[in-house]
Amino acid sequence: MDTLATLWQSFVQWLHTVGVHVGPGVTGAAGEMGTGVAHLAQKLDLGSLLALAAALGWASGFRLYAVVFVTGVAGLVGWIPLPAGLQLLQHPAMLVVSGSLLFLEFFADKIPGVDSLWDIVQSVVRIPAGAALAAAVFGADNATMAAVAGLMGGTLAATSQAAKTTTRAAINASPEPFSNVLASLAEDGLSVGAVWLATTHPVAFGVLLVIVVVVMWIVTWMLIKFLKAAFRRLSRFFSGQEKGELHV
Repeated sequence: MDTLATLWQSFVQWLHTVGVHVGPGVTGAAGEMGTGVAHLAQKLDLGSLLALAAALGWASGFRLYAVVFVTGVAGLVGWIPLPAGLQLLQHPAMLVVSGSLLFLEFFADKIPGVDSLWDIVQSVVRIPAGAALAAAVFGADNATMAAVAGLMGGTLAATSQAAKTTTRAAINASPEPFSNVLASLAEDGLSVGAVWLATTHPVAFGVLLVIVVVVMWIVTWMLIKFLKAAFRRLSRFFSGQEKGELHV
């Protein structure tokens, strides 16, 4: 039985247990949908797989939980062909957990000050998770490419994480909250758009990614003082000292 169809049936059964009933037409479509996605996944070439791995790693530095949840949902409904190593993202339990964390992060990331603390704490999760997601694109069948993808994904996640934390610290130096919310919404769109572009136009994504990464390095270097201020604020927070505004 196709893996996707099996996961869809599990998801439908879980919905029934919580009182949500899905019609037989939707359930019956799972077999055809799973077959189509499996066929598309088999057609992914090396370039497409590398683009997907890079997108997952890079976007994880912005929105790890959004990447996990959206990728799982997109694979489940057939919008994106997922390699075998990523199909665990479609499991109902994974969707519930990642969706809950996405909900929490969506609001935490839009509160000035809280977003910087959240970003720094989440850096210990986002970077290794970005590496793991990128490596999972190739799975255990190609250990060499999985290792290459993991290194690439972790590096890209660290790059986007550093740029995000640095720019947020700079934005939080301003008392108005609107730029913070706009920046957060832009990151929401970028994380989802990167995965979509990588799966539909991998060459265009690769070119844009190189440009964006260079820009991120420049921005991080120019605003490094704000990043240092964010770390000082985090240190004061955990030491129990009084928290104030960021001082540069």
